[in-house]
Amino acid sequence: MKDEPSYKNRKVITIGVVSELTGLTERQIRYYEERKLIFPERLARGNRKYSFSDVEKLIEIANKREEGVRTYEIRQEMIKETKKENDKKARNKMLRGQINARFGIQKD
Repeated sequence: MKDEPSYKNRKVITIGVVSELTGLTERQIRYYEERKLIFPERLARGNRKYSFSDVEKLIEIANKREEGVRTYEIRQEMIKETKKENDKKARNKMLRGQINARFGIQKD
């Protein structure tokens, strides 16, 4: 059960529903995928499935675009955020390892 994604990250929503929820056209949604801003799951027949997290991200993207932010800038910001998140995870893992080593805690 732990390996299952949370309901927010499960890819179950069709592009038509995402379009209705976000107010974006299907073409706009596909464009944001082309620009590597979102990553829907692709089924065997080519259909796309989105998650609630994808819907939230699309709304954020649309708001930034309305403010005049270019898709390139949005992508660069996403890359920085992902790097920062990965660095934080690595730092936390290292600290846990150091604490475990210091107090003689063995991992099974």
